[in-house]
Amino acid sequence: MKLTKLKFVMTSTAAAAAMLTASQAAALDELTVAYFLEWPMPFQYGKAEGIYEKELGVKINWVAFDTGTAMSAAMASGDVQIAVSQGVPPFVVATSAGQDLQTLDVAVSYSENDNCVVAEGLEIDKTSADELTGRKVGVPIGTAAHYGFLSQMKHFGVDVDTMEIVDMAPPDGAAAFAQGNLDMVCGWGGALRRMKEHGNVLLTGAEKEALGILVFDVTAAPSNFVAQEPELVANFLKVTADMNAMWNAGDQKEVMLPVIAKDAGMDIADTEATISTFSFPSVEEQLSEKWLGGAAQSFMLGVANIFVGAGSIEAALDSYAGAVETAPLAAAGN
Repeated sequence: MKLTKLKFVMTSTAAAAAMLTASQAAALDELTVAYFLEWPMPFQYGKAEGIYEKELGVKINWVAFDTGTAMSAAMASGDVQIAVSQGVPPFVVATSAGQDLQTLDVAVSYSENDNCVVAEGLEIDKTSADELTGRKVGVPIGTAAHYGFLSQMKHFGVDVDTMEIVDMAPPDGAAAFAQGNLDMVCGWGGALRRMKEHGNVLLTGAEKEALGILVFDVTAAPSNFVAQEPELVANFLKVTADMNAMWNAGDQKEVMLPVIAKDAGMDIADTEATISTFSFPSVEEQLSEKWLGGAAQSFMLGVANIFVGAGSIEAALDSYAGAVETAPLAAAGN
């Protein structure tokens, strides 16, 4: 299945469902939050220990997803109110298509933990990347991994129109890659670790950052829900910030790590190896120009333009300033 020109269109049904979120929130007694398995983060300590429910005063249903694009669809339907650690590219794809989502915080930065891997048998590295022309690649379309793939291919001068691109969630891509069915595969987290067992990356995280290929996730929610429940949203972000601060302090890692590992569905060694490649900015840092104070909005526009150039979305918004709402995070920091 060749998907080099995949288009993202928000259906009228999804648009209508998104508009219902505010009325649903008016009678809110439960909150449904999306997250990823095999993606260990400090918030999971608060999740597992019931801290979120205690502080918010509502029952929380935590639902695991495979991709950020699936998170967008669930928020459009009203099934999910908040998505934790949604990649910027799927967020941009959704908002560019007309879905009214807002970024609420910077969940995690992880340039080393989202990448593409080339099959070891091909013996292709950054000095011979042009040999990827015409190859078969497994990519989760519309995600951070997709953006990274397009950006790297552009850097190496590889025409993606010559490639056979198959839309695959990272766990499925890792399995197909292990069976020798793909020449290259892209993904993150535990799936990326498994991919690396059968190949090599073209660029390290530091090399990608030097080229301006940033990788970070956000906490996202429908704007109607944020407007309807500002205090609830601010309290949710405060618990997340508290968990990040607790982790960043360093003296509680031995307490938090096994809890996070269990919640992420991972062993402790793999959890430690994965989370060590992550960084969790403080509220003050997130509100600065480096992140939500301006750079994130500009980065979103750059991501959108990459996708437009690749034919993956029809058009970019003029600005993504309206797709970022910092008031709840600012309230959480007070």
